Amino acid sequence: MPSQQGSPTVRRLRLGQELRLLREKRKLTGAKAAGVLGWSASKVSRIEAAKTMPSADDIKAMAELYRTDPEKLEELFGLLRDAEQRGWWEDYEDTLPGEYTRFLGLEAEATYQRSWEPQIVPGLLQTEDYAREVILASSGIARITHSGVRSRVEARLDRQRRVLRRANPCALTVVLDESALTRRFGEPSVMREQMEHLLEISLLPQVSLHILTLDSLHPVNTSAFIHLKFRDFDDVVYLEQLYTAHFVEDLERVAGYETAFGHIRSEALDEDESRVLIQRKAMLWRR
Repeated sequence: MPSQQGSPTVRRLRLGQELRLLREKRKLTGAKAAGVLGWSASKVSRIEAAKTMPSADDIKAMAELYRTDPEKLEELFGLLRDAEQRGWWEDYEDTLPGEYTRFLGLEAEATYQRSWEPQIVPGLLQTEDYAREVILASSGIARITHSGVRSRVEARLDRQRRVLRRANPCALTVVLDESALTRRFGEPSVMREQMEHLLEISLLPQVSLHILTLDSLHPVNTSAFIHLKFRDFDDVVYLEQLYTAHFVEDLERVAGYETAFGHIRSEALDEDESRVLIQRKAMLWRR
């Protein structure tokens, strides 16, 4: 993937992963490597976990210790250059939770995204007015200011443009609970516009939208989650709560979420049936 389309967040993770693999190839523990380098063990750990950005001198020192060839060293420097770039989401860091900005960084380079949402229309599929109403609904609890609401709406729309309209967009499969189509945010006109927008988005070639009806069997009792797949990085699942969010990175648990999504998807309507149901909901919101 060309570096200009890459995500600094993913590059930082890739850089840490490559350095860890090089160390393990030489059968060195983190503590042993740190001792030889004259560093603390936590510095090596934080670099490998992408919690600390290494300098070019740090990478050169680690590469020498791990007896890395010149070609691999240049690859590491390339990852560092890309990792130091600024991601579009950083323009909104003052008003977005830290874990969410990390999610946006990962999403920017995902090749496939699976999303299950039992309560509201997912952010990627929201209209501007619906997004504003959703954010306003939680602003009093989460103490989001008026300017913060505006910034979050702008970030959401920016995210949609960059994910859905980018060159070579990721494949997106969404399963949405029927209740999200009937739970009102704002005036009926907001909901009607949102239903019409869902129909439009569902026709994009990279989008597969399915509705889990209220009379369907619900095979998995779980809250919303997003499963991201990458070309050169392990899968990640993102979970978001009222005040916090976290990532599931353990491969066995990620596989569990993948299986759960498959069960939910199997009980949902197919794409054409889902569009028919959304059209019916849009007609109800015209009353």
